[in-house]
Amino acid sequence: RNELPAPGLNLAARSGSCHQCLYQFLAFVPPSNESLRKPGTASVMVDTQHPLTLLLNSSVGDRDLCKIQYHFGEFGNYSLVVKTLSTSTQTVSCDLIINEGPINSYLPILFALLVYMGVLAILIAGRLLMKIDPVRNWVYKKLNPRATDRMINSELGSPNTTDSINCDPAPQSWSTGSRQRLRSLDTFRGLSLVIMVFVNYGGGKYWFFKHESWNGKLHFSSALFSRFVFIMGTSVALALGSMLRWGSSKWKVLRKILWRSFVLILLGIIVVNPNYCLGPLSWDNLRIPGVLQRLGFTYLVVAALELLFTRADSGTWEGRFPALQDILPYWPQWIFILVLETIWLCLTFLLPVPDCPRGYLGPGGIGDFGKYPNCTGGAAGYIDRLLLGEKHMYQHPSSGVTYLSTMPYDPEGILGTINSIVMAFLGLQAGKITLFYKDQPKQIMSRFIIWGIVMGIISAILTKCSKEEGFIPINKNLWSISYVTTMSCFAFILLLLIYYLVDVKKWWSGAPFLYPGMNSILVYIGHQVFANYFPFKWKMQDSQSHAEHLAQNLTATTLWVIISYILYRKRIFWKI
Repeated sequence: RNELPAPGLNLAARSGSCHQCLYQFLAFVPPSNESLRKPGTASVMVDTQHPLTLLLNSSVGDRDLCKIQYHFGEFGNYSLVVKTLSTSTQTVSCDLIINEGPINSYLPILFALLVYMGVLAILIAGRLLMKIDPVRNWVYKKLNPRATDRMINSELGSPNTTDSINCDPAPQSWSTGSRQRLRSLDTFRGLSLVIMVFVNYGGGKYWFFKHESWNGKLHFSSALFSRFVFIMGTSVALALGSMLRWGSSKWKVLRKILWRSFVLILLGIIVVNPNYCLGPLSWDNLRIPGVLQRLGFTYLVVAALELLFTRADSGTWEGRFPALQDILPYWPQWIFILVLETIWLCLTFLLPVPDCPRGYLGPGGIGDFGKYPNCTGGAAGYIDRLLLGEKHMYQHPSSGVTYLSTMPYDPEGILGTINSIVMAFLGLQAGKITLFYKDQPKQIMSRFIIWGIVMGIISAILTKCSKEEGFIPINKNLWSISYVTTMSCFAFILLLLIYYLVDVKKWWSGAPFLYPGMNSILVYIGHQVFANYFPFKWKMQDSQSHAEHLAQNLTATTLWVIISYILYRKRIFWKI
């Protein structure tokens, strides 16, 4: 509300998350009408995700009148009143008034949490009650004895079993085989998958479930894909060793690796181009990179590298430094990974990019004060545009929201795949630890801790413990090496906790995350293909409501967990 006389004001804003950004024009506020004593007004809608800096200046001469920093709340109504305090000194005041307070947008999360905790409490109480003889006998009388006996044996184990703490829902007929499988790996994978499905469905439209625009804060969604890559590497170590111990030749295993990689890449291309209602896919705008494509190629490289040097017998290494038996015998692999990382560093910081500074890691657009608007991603974006073409890349990168970048940029592009291979290789190292120190949980956990600490120290050095000022900032879009080491640090620690709870102490069966973890490909592809179909999505009454979005997204995610549980009970697993 402008109470100043002519010539009027320009209102601009800059987001607190936008590093070195230009102010963006919001509105022209006309001068007040002195004859009618009516102030000039203009209405704008502003972002509430991050704090904003509002800048008011004169429309003539660009004289800055005031600058205000404020974090607006969702659905709040505010007035910015500009008036003259003293006509002699021409002192201008800018006062922010709250007309209508913002809503508490986090209440739906609290309610959803209470609902899920209530369901969990009911399940635990029911399980404990079934261990009481009178209650169990009463259930026997009320239900068909034979059917009840089958249900109890399959769900809870035999009533006389001594292993009553383990909540393994698998039938006893195949529980022996499942004990040989590290349930913590499937639980780790399933936990990451369930959160990924929830985030992909919208995450209740909360900002902290969205990807960071460029550098910096690790939101909930930032770690999901990296955990998938990490645990894939862990599974490679266990699976290849198992196949070779069962007598499969390396050539046969290699054929399986090639086939699986091909299928993953093919499925990825089909899933990320869902123009089913618009006719057949067209090469003109077919997106080539994607999540499954990167998983497929990463798996191909890491599995082939492991196959080349793995041994069927993973017994104790008899060379020097037995404490490093999971590292030293595989020194050629480490040399290969170091060479790959050197290639990434050289291309990222030394490759000349037209009209961009060498070694540029920024988002382009209005970042860096608008000096490099078409340099999004630096060398990574340039390589993708050069080799793939702009039409075959992701057209709406997260940097476009805050930094208003207009260049296409693919977060699953070519150059970042190098570091996803490094991430999978670190997961491979976790798998080797579990193989070399089998039946030695203390050794496994201590090494997970050491690796987590080492990765954390490397990240601290690379980033200088800052968001923007480090040598190599944490950046999911670029898959920077600091992002890989940081995510690996978290992955080692998380795997350690799950391994301790599920496989060592057996305090947790891994449910319900175990089930989608054992059918991860089916759940991932299914949630993408059926994302816009009922009951996973429906027309909402209020598209601006967090509560409705959260209810819809949680319902869809829960349905996939239930589907994976039914498939688990029926022993249906989709393997490639």
